[in-house]
Amino acid sequence: MPEKCALAVWPTPMEPAPRLAEAIGLRAGDLWIKRDDLTGLGGGGNKVRKLEWLVADALRHGADTLVTSGGPQSNHARLTAAAAARVGLDAVLVMPAPAGSPSVSGKSAAAKSVAGKPVAGNLLLDALLGARIAWVEEASGPAELTDAARRTCAALRERGARPYLVPFGGSSALGARGYLEAGAEILAQQPDVRHVVTALGSGATMAGLVAALGPGRVLGVDVGALPDPGRTAAAMAGDLTGRAQPAEALRIRADQVGEAYAVLYQPVLDAITAVAAAEGVLLDPVYTGRAAAGLFAAVRDGDIRPGERTVLVHTGGLPGLFGHTEASVRAGRLLRTQD
Repeated sequence: MPEKCALAVWPTPMEPAPRLAEAIGLRAGDLWIKRDDLTGLGGGGNKVRKLEWLVADALRHGADTLVTSGGPQSNHARLTAAAAARVGLDAVLVMPAPAGSPSVSGKSAAAKSVAGKPVAGNLLLDALLGARIAWVEEASGPAELTDAARRTCAALRERGARPYLVPFGGSSALGARGYLEAGAEILAQQPDVRHVVTALGSGATMAGLVAALGPGRVLGVDVGALPDPGRTAAAMAGDLTGRAQPAEALRIRADQVGEAYAVLYQPVLDAITAVAAAEGVLLDPVYTGRAAAGLFAAVRDGDIRPGERTVLVHTGGLPGLFGHTEASVRAGRLLRTQD
């Protein structure tokens, strides 16, 4: 069996962004967008690169079910469901129950509130992809969700299933190999790249890029998914290279999180609007929107300068925009009418 499972066609496009570059203070030829939103499977996105390695490992272990965790608008959960469908496995997605939904007859009211009622964004795609949702009553973060996912795996084994636990965000040294390969793609497409800007969530995307390109060229924009994403990314990068990678050497911006991970920050909405208006490229409010806002801030404060070739990694996530109520309301105020 091959080391990885083919789930997409590579390389993804590298597109120029001259109007956006000039709008934010760079030269027209400085800025390019690496279109990892165009990976194809299940709506696209960066998690496909990680899942190629993780799904292959699941198949090697004889798994019949992929189990992973994330929020109801998790891009990773959606793509895990898509990958499972592609290779003929079941998918169980472990998610926190909506706040304020009490337990009813031992089952979360979240399940009852979703059944037969409209769902949107990634959760809608999870349903179409045939995934089952395991709602968790008390899960405040990735660690609690991972524990719940482990319990779900144990329960599945008791029923005779063969589950494989896909880590939160697909982030492990194995999953990070996908972005070690992406780093090589970027170098082939832009040999003189000086800066590669990416969202920093569960860590594997940045880790793989750092392993491929070195810490000096990769700028990670923290999205608030983990309390210390730099150390997580550094540990995975060290595992990939076989050399210890100090977290202090990583370039990380933590100024675009705002109030919280799932809460829309005004500079992020501004960045989403600017990218859409300048290049016709759509971003999401949690990951790629924050990455773009971090890029804009890096140009303003001189960390990225005119004349330096820069790549913004578009890691996908557009379905999440349609499931983000606050983003829908605030973006809706931007609609203009023709007199």
